[in-house]
Amino acid sequence: MKYALLTLLTILSISCNFQGKKSNTSKLVNPALEKANAQIGEYVVETFQDSKGNLWFGTLEKGVAKFDGNNLKYLTTKDGLPSNRITQVIEDKSGNIWFGTGAGISKFDGETFTNYSEKDGLCNNMVSNLFIDSKGTFWIGTWGGVCKYDGTQFEKFHIPYPKVVTKINPDTKNWITSIAEDAKGNIWFGRDGYGASKFNGHSFIHFTTTEGLNSNNVQAIVEDKEGNIWIGTRVTEKDNADMNKRFGQGGLNKYDGDKFVQFPKIEGLNEGDVFAIYKDNANDLWVSTTSNGVYHYTNDEFINYNVPTSTMSFSKDKKGNVWLGCAGGLYKINKEGETKNITTAGHWK
Repeated sequence: MKYALLTLLTILSISCNFQGKKSNTSKLVNPALEKANAQIGEYVVETFQDSKGNLWFGTLEKGVAKFDGNNLKYLTTKDGLPSNRITQVIEDKSGNIWFGTGAGISKFDGETFTNYSEKDGLCNNMVSNLFIDSKGTFWIGTWGGVCKYDGTQFEKFHIPYPKVVTKINPDTKNWITSIAEDAKGNIWFGRDGYGASKFNGHSFIHFTTTEGLNSNNVQAIVEDKEGNIWIGTRVTEKDNADMNKRFGQGGLNKYDGDKFVQFPKIEGLNEGDVFAIYKDNANDLWVSTTSNGVYHYTNDEFINYNVPTSTMSFSKDKKGNVWLGCAGGLYKINKEGETKNITTAGHWK
């Protein structure tokens, strides 16, 4: 597992210049000045705004950073978190903030942390996803499978393994990379090596390269306003020990309920990794790449923004700014389309 994590972080840390068509409004503001400031985190893997307007930024090494509109504050193991590796942030209906961490999950009521780990019944301490569905079911995705939590106890949830034609990495075979719900109430699970699985409450349907996915290493799943399922994948061959053989298919897939469509003409979306897909409050999609910035999909068009590093998470705030958690720090695309590196020194407004 450690090897797999280091492999993924190596992939995420690659920064390349974008070579495709750029948005007319996309530009990086004062990059030289901003490099002198401390980054929010070396790896910002989660961005989230709660119901009170607070912004939360999960990092892999510095805990979680909270910005309340005026002040930036870090919460770490010193404050009660079980780990400084924060992979997911969500809010429940009672206003509690839940954190997925490298040592279990944690509930924060605004004052104190309540932590849960394998000793409490959690299926694995390496948490990758937290998701509360429309029925109130709390799903927890980990590097050791998925479980449900009813507020009292954890229940292991088994997902069958479909037959796949690609080689399975034993370090990531049980990694739950994504959990999502569609408009019909189906729960979708993304797995690294076994594609996507749809659960209707009774049975599963699996989607792999056999059904048309460009890779079985699924990283993100989102439903759009028209009911299409968008799936981001990574290149399976990047797990190959031979550096000369780390090339293959991966990127963005669109499933209309009948067939999969890929986007070979859009740079970075067909032979690369898509780690994050996000639907904003305008029902537009945001899609990450590892070396071609990010894409805003709106009105059936992909608009590119030049973000100089890999993006791992998106969140659009109530003011219309889009926050990007990246390998290398935190970025923001403001309403004018300017891309800014947000450091501890600011550019918050």
